Amino acid sequence: MSGKRVLVCITGASGAIYGVRLVERLVDDGHEVHLVVTEWGAKTLEHETGLSVDDLSQQVAETYPVDDLAAPPASGSWRLDGLAVAPCSMKTLAGIASGIADNLVLRAADCALKERRPVVLLVRESPLNLVHIRNMEAVTLAGAVVMPASPPFWHRPQTIEGLVDAVIDRAVSHLTGGECRFHWGT
Repeated sequence: MSGKRVLVCITGASGAIYGVRLVERLVDDGHEVHLVVTEWGAKTLEHETGLSVDDLSQQVAETYPVDDLAAPPASGSWRLDGLAVAPCSMKTLAGIASGIADNLVLRAADCALKERRPVVLLVRESPLNLVHIRNMEAVTLAGAVVMPASPPFWHRPQTIEGLVDAVIDRAVSHLTGGECRFHWGT
């Protein structure tokens, strides 16, 4: 199942590697990837991975500034097959849950939800408070898939990438309708 157009959004939550590996996996699978990185997402990306937004931008079809509400992903009429926020900060989750669309990540998520397109939020926070849980409930009721970036261990990962890739595999299957590569016992 290749040829999907997917928007990947990276926010300032810890776990920038999830966004990096998601971009790499989608590109490797032949999908058209577009990218939005928040200001704190860029800082976290550099701090945690040593990569800049420019480094990641070289892998994708297009990168949009987070404050550009005239960019194509801000419109529900722009063809989009799926949207992922990886990692998704609690601030971004709250914005999506409450329908605040004052930046491109929030506006694109709002458009994807209203158009009933796949939206996957790899949330990063622990422990969760009741506000977080209620925001997760609200976006789930709106049609998003809330996927805590909580890696499994049944596949016996040997590296950090092995942990991350098992989570990314599930996210990609939700975004593109493809099969998971990781299975019990592999």
